Amino acid sequence: MKIECDYSLLEHNTFGIDAKCRRFVEYESVEEAQEAVRSLKEEDHPLLILGGGSNLLLTEDYKGTVLHSGISFIEDVGGGRVRCGSGYVWDDFVAYCVSHGLYGAENLSIIPGECGASAVQNIGAYGAEAKDLIEEVEAVEIATGRVRHFKNTDCGYSYRQSRFKHEWRNKYLITSVTYRLSSTYRPRLDYGNIRTALAERGIAHPTADELRQTIIAIRNAKLPDPKVTGNAGSFFMNPIVSKEKYDELAAQYERMPHYTIDSTHEKIPAGWMIEQCGWKGRSLGRAGVYDKQALVLVNLGGAAGADVVRLFEAIQHDVKEKFGIEIHPEVNVV
Repeated sequence: MKIECDYSLLEHNTFGIDAKCRRFVEYESVEEAQEAVRSLKEEDHPLLILGGGSNLLLTEDYKGTVLHSGISFIEDVGGGRVRCGSGYVWDDFVAYCVSHGLYGAENLSIIPGECGASAVQNIGAYGAEAKDLIEEVEAVEIATGRVRHFKNTDCGYSYRQSRFKHEWRNKYLITSVTYRLSSTYRPRLDYGNIRTALAERGIAHPTADELRQTIIAIRNAKLPDPKVTGNAGSFFMNPIVSKEKYDELAAQYERMPHYTIDSTHEKIPAGWMIEQCGWKGRSLGRAGVYDKQALVLVNLGGAAGADVVRLFEAIQHDVKEKFGIEIHPEVNVV
């Protein structure tokens, strides 16, 4: 088990924020996770459970303990089920599934982060969500060191939400996630510009690997590489509004994009609204809005967390003023 004090988190957040934590603990097994939580003292709090740091904005040095999973394994447990350690890289899991004839994760290709975070954030893209794949989550209860197993239905999944983000926040260390995939390939091609991108490649009926490579190409074209330009991917959640609110806005904006949720709700892309407010490609100090995708906020070099906070609050204000809709960060602001 790795234990460090006054530890830099620069390599543990894709925004490239140079912040430190008072104490850093990395465990590599369930037993080490149990040992880690049982040894916690009052002065070790507060706690921050950290995955790959791809959905995190650090606003200052963290005065408590950061806990990180180094549990990294993948195993086929039969029946279309794959179990991964919480520290296993998410996109490596997707690649494994595609190469082994297990389907359902293709549209979630190249999302940064680790498998443990998928169970917390309910990551999603191009019409797919982690909750559609997750069967069981194994975790160590921080208060007792006891190993717990949660079924999908226990976790309260909804759009980018779970009980791990709210009432279970900082109560469990996720140690592994079991996913259930399908042996039948049913491609989802109707979300975003997938069909257009496939047509440009001359592909009408993509294999799972062709779909995966197309998704990777789409994301790489519109999202900056965090190794070059610090970012946390999509910064805001797409708001879900009432049908009445949507109709009101659709009357004003003829070509406003939207996705129908059900008979009474519509999802409106936050990136489109941000662009309509004139923020695409603009900056505020050392933080800016990516010029290829308005949903992405970027570190222009040497930005502090406070710089990004000022930027996203200004964007929130302008979107509310123009559209009467509140948009909220998908990113965990600490």
